[in-house]
Amino acid sequence: MDGIQFLSRVRQTAADSVRIMLTGNADLSTAIDAVNQGNVFRFLTKPCEQQVLFNALSDGVRQYMLITAERELLEKTLRGSIKVLSEILHLLNPEAFGRASRITRYARETASAMGVSGIWQIETAAALSQIGCVILPEAALKKLYRGQELTAEESQLFAMHPCIGSDLLSHIPRMKTIAKIIADQEKNFDGSDSPPESNGGEEIPLGARILKVVLDFDTLKARGVSNSEASGKMAKSTGRYDPDVLAALRRILAAELHDEERTVKTNELVDGMILAPDIRFLDGRIFVGRGYEVNLTLRERIKNFSQRPGLQEPVKVTVPAKLVLEGR
Repeated sequence: MDGIQFLSRVRQTAADSVRIMLTGNADLSTAIDAVNQGNVFRFLTKPCEQQVLFNALSDGVRQYMLITAERELLEKTLRGSIKVLSEILHLLNPEAFGRASRITRYARETASAMGVSGIWQIETAAALSQIGCVILPEAALKKLYRGQELTAEESQLFAMHPCIGSDLLSHIPRMKTIAKIIADQEKNFDGSDSPPESNGGEEIPLGARILKVVLDFDTLKARGVSNSEASGKMAKSTGRYDPDVLAALRRILAAELHDEERTVKTNELVDGMILAPDIRFLDGRIFVGRGYEVNLTLRERIKNFSQRPGLQEPVKVTVPAKLVLEGR
């Protein structure tokens, strides 16, 4: 390949690289191609004085540092914002946080089973899908998750939570796509239900179609329905779910048949284990809801709270088949 083709390929495979072209063919056409196809930072001609080349390379290094520093700052800001919002939800409404934690794992695994790229957006949307529930009393969410009837006011507040969550997130840089997923999380595949201005089918963001499936699955599970009964009931709901998403969830549920149930002490928890029931404080309050996937953050929290006010032990967990095979 020639230099222009090479720079174009580099632009695709290493987008953050700063590209400088040194050429003996300094016609206008070459320069235009270098800028348009290779997105070059500097265009130098032969012969090139040593100091000119040195200055160009130095400028290129500084430009690379600016690019990566800006991205790192944005990524850290984004991760920090997500962490803060999750912590607020955990403190204000443990029921909502527990549900978000449960569906995040299923959303991630469903997206993975479908071969989706950009899973982090779907996983983040799932983790923050219940942030709008801060407007709901925790007692109302308990009623909802257990299949009990809500009052008219509670029903209205719950219907508003996707829109509220989306509005909160839309003010954070790079969260526009995630905010849209959260806004459409209750939208039926046939286009019915909220929000009315959104279309149905594949015009609904894939992340929202995944959230719709895993959220409804979680609701059925909270009401005591088994995995097979829940997936079977959902399959009969014509027009409500994306068939491809539902099929992916059913594959995940089939794999869970090889999981193992254990009872362990909190200091024996291993990353990747799934909490079967809630972990509760000694006074009965929820510390972490069922379905939460054990990670370093949770284990550090347990250390902080195990002595005071104290946690109920032992706890029941589900050990995924892959951990069982690893001997963990």
